[in-house]
Amino acid sequence: MNLLDSLKVAWVNVRANRLRSALTMLGVVIGVACVVIMVAIVEGARKQVLTEFKGFGSNLVIVFYNPDREKGGGSVAAPLSLEDVETIRGEAPLVREVSPEMNLSLQARRNGQEKDVHLVGIIPDYAKMRDVKIASGRFIEQSDLDNWNPVCVLGAKVASDLFKGEQAVGKEIKTGSLRLTVVGVAAKRGRSFGENYDEYVYAPITMVHKRLSGNDTVQVIYAEAPTPELAEQTADEVWAVLMRHHDNKPDYVVDTQTHVLGAIEKVLGTFRWVLGGIGALSLLVGGIGIMNITLVSVTERTREIGLRKAVGASRRDILLQFLTESVALSGLGGLVGVALGASLSLAVGWVAGALLPTHVPAWATVMGFTFAAGVGIVFGIYPAYRAASLDPIQALRWE
Repeated sequence: MNLLDSLKVAWVNVRANRLRSALTMLGVVIGVACVVIMVAIVEGARKQVLTEFKGFGSNLVIVFYNPDREKGGGSVAAPLSLEDVETIRGEAPLVREVSPEMNLSLQARRNGQEKDVHLVGIIPDYAKMRDVKIASGRFIEQSDLDNWNPVCVLGAKVASDLFKGEQAVGKEIKTGSLRLTVVGVAAKRGRSFGENYDEYVYAPITMVHKRLSGNDTVQVIYAEAPTPELAEQTADEVWAVLMRHHDNKPDYVVDTQTHVLGAIEKVLGTFRWVLGGIGALSLLVGGIGIMNITLVSVTERTREIGLRKAVGASRRDILLQFLTESVALSGLGGLVGVALGASLSLAVGWVAGALLPTHVPAWATVMGFTFAAGVGIVFGIYPAYRAASLDPIQALRWE
């Protein structure tokens, strides 16, 4: 009996016991579907993170104040300020561009309409470094910075909520007692890392300092390295500059996009292994079910085995027949599981959107089916060996 004949016999037996075959495959179907869904969720998150990081630029160096870090008994360093921005610009040769960010949560008002917004004090270089595109009007200019001009650029959602389809450029909004003239509207950008950039309002950082916050501190400084390969070296330069001007007080964090991305990749990799292990346990349960049913099948077909051996079937033929049936059950269950898992993953991604993105890579479907077939081989070997070892005379006498 060759492999093709064994497959034909296996298919006949699967069809002859449809309900039992379906119940036997159920464990494999669930296991493979779980593996595919879990991989799709992790890969979807990974793909979204990579996309968002590419938007920021892989050569970006991020600097922020962190006075809660452990220090060797020394005093706390001063927060970051515009002076630090100019110092980094002048003393870090590798830095191509540098841009600060000052954040305030405020309420914007216009004609009775109110909206909570994220006011961001910035400089003109910020648009290039953070990929802010303008839909209408202009961005913040150097003259706005020099003169503390009370002007702003609205995020797309802020503009639509406050102006209801009207032209926003040239009109005013109020934040507290301060009136800001709208000079531009940013292009729609959407969410990234939990932040909705369409609800941002951009303003000159000097105006924010003088008219709103009352100080010259900044929360974050972005520095641009010449190339992604030089990002780490640029970060070291920035750190050295800060230490020189802040008495070596390590109350700052200087990090790169590549380093942050690597840390996220490690976390996602851990989740991938944990979730994959859960799916593997489901496959293990399915494999035990296949072995159990195959053993029952061997017992039920003992006379058939004896008859086949009596007419010349070898132990190899019997072994191949039952092993093929086991692999056929698990393989078919794997195909159904892959289809079910991929369908559910796509449905979840479509319904949840950016909140729970999913991505089904081709290797996940191949892996799911391969694991399923492997389960059939591993858990089908013992029943097949037991069937092949039956004595033909005793098998023919079996009642």
